[in-house]
Amino acid sequence: MDDTLAPFTLSALTLGALAWALPKLRQRLQLSRAKHRSLAGHSRMAKRLARLLPDLRYDETRFFNADGAPAELVARRRAGLTALCQRLAQRHPRSIALTTQAREILSDLQFTGRYRVPLPFSAHLREHLKLGAFVTQTDGRRLQDADGQWFYDLAGSYGVNVLGYDTYKQTLATAHATAATLGPVLGAYHPCVLDNLQRLKALSGLDEVSFHMSGTEAVMQAVRLARYHTGRRHLVRFCGAYHGWWEDVQPGPGNPLPPRETYTLRDMDPRSLQVLRTRRDIACVLVNPLQALHPNANAPADSGLIDGSRRAGFDRAAYTAWLQQLRQVCTERGIVLIFDEVFLGFRLAIGGAQEYFGVQADLVTYGKTLGGGLPVGVVCGRAHLMRRFKPERPADLCLARGTFNAHPMVMAAMNAFLHHLDRPDVQALYAQADALWNQRAAQLNQRLQAAGLPLQVAHLHSVWTLLYTRPSRYHWLLQFYLRDQGLHLSWVGTGRFIFSLDTTDEDFEAITQRLIAGAQALHTDGWWWDSPEDGRTIRRSVLWETLRARWRGLVGGGVRTAG
Repeated sequence: MDDTLAPFTLSALTLGALAWALPKLRQRLQLSRAKHRSLAGHSRMAKRLARLLPDLRYDETRFFNADGAPAELVARRRAGLTALCQRLAQRHPRSIALTTQAREILSDLQFTGRYRVPLPFSAHLREHLKLGAFVTQTDGRRLQDADGQWFYDLAGSYGVNVLGYDTYKQTLATAHATAATLGPVLGAYHPCVLDNLQRLKALSGLDEVSFHMSGTEAVMQAVRLARYHTGRRHLVRFCGAYHGWWEDVQPGPGNPLPPRETYTLRDMDPRSLQVLRTRRDIACVLVNPLQALHPNANAPADSGLIDGSRRAGFDRAAYTAWLQQLRQVCTERGIVLIFDEVFLGFRLAIGGAQEYFGVQADLVTYGKTLGGGLPVGVVCGRAHLMRRFKPERPADLCLARGTFNAHPMVMAAMNAFLHHLDRPDVQALYAQADALWNQRAAQLNQRLQAAGLPLQVAHLHSVWTLLYTRPSRYHWLLQFYLRDQGLHLSWVGTGRFIFSLDTTDEDFEAITQRLIAGAQALHTDGWWWDSPEDGRTIRRSVLWETLRARWRGLVGGGVRTAG
């Protein structure tokens, strides 16, 4: 090459490299700006920090005095917690004994027991406060433990219990009568399947249906089909949303693999829409409508209540507008819009979140309550997306099968549930549900304020979360005082109250009284006081404790106890 041309050639190469790189950099910057600033929006960073966090445990002194409370309050706390532990142990000895025995073998109990409260408090609390996890029967809105003690159920079987346990007892009995003569015949279908298909098609507004064994499996299939038909690899999920425990949709802590083909973006943010408008590698967008209650935040478990700064609130108009914008962009860009209604399906409306918000998805996944009390996962979708093969390329398949898909007993229970939705009294229940739950939430908030308690509720229909109106390191204790009052919560504690739609005014009044009594007992025992700490001070203090524990762990190794 002529030496006189070399500078021009290098300049051309440089300009060519820049022309190639700048759009990539711009696209990457755009993606970064669409991520939420919290760790929930940065999966890789969250995983790295999770590996660095030490096993910080408060000793007995620090457990009762983490907020620098006066000696008189610390003494009340000690006496109050001791009395609470004794009451629970005396009332529920058999349930606690069964749970202790099961925990040695059942890994789920080991997990939920450890992560029920903030980690620095967990070890001491688990040593002294024992809970039972065994129940024997239900009656209306109540359930009974192995000791014959009754609770009002606010766990809602993690979303299964939409219409009340009595309804599901009936659907299970009907299912047995329908399918008992067939037994567990697999591969062939019970005749009730055809009726299920027609009803699901009408309720979802979509063309075709496939059956699976769980909600997680249904989401896996929906994403798989979206990738197959678009030829694209990446999926978009929104910050804080839960879509099951499999790799692609749960890319942060809890997943041993780093995020590979998942973009976690801000919910209800125009920058996320811009990413969807400009990228060509996105196969689908996953929406969990439950996030309307707490956009861009993880499920509000009490294990995160280190300073009480839980935030939640539902704006139906704003979330509807967001879903409409998503629908428009996905249509324009050929992106598959998937509604994950495994949790909320058949709760907000008979037609689910699609009906409630007035937005039609391309694929919808259902689970939980649709099984009529038995495990199930369902995908409903547009015909061209549900096809698992390409006629023009016979070897190009999208396989998805399961041995127990469309199990006769499950299909019969589903059929009984879907028929139950036709009843006039059930239709009336749905018609007035939104106004009723809005009224109940407003009523409870008024009573909490009148009682001088630092509590308010936020709600999406019949799914509620308890908010704390002032900082404290001990809000997480309320779940155990509510257990003492006969309210049964899930392991995430006061972060989620799940009511069945058949909850009567009498039931709600009893629940309200017990909630207020439990909160007042927590206050009487000295856990709430006018601490000089604000939320920022608490967070800084915990951060420094964590850093010191990490340093001591690097130097000396082993478990770090803060005193």
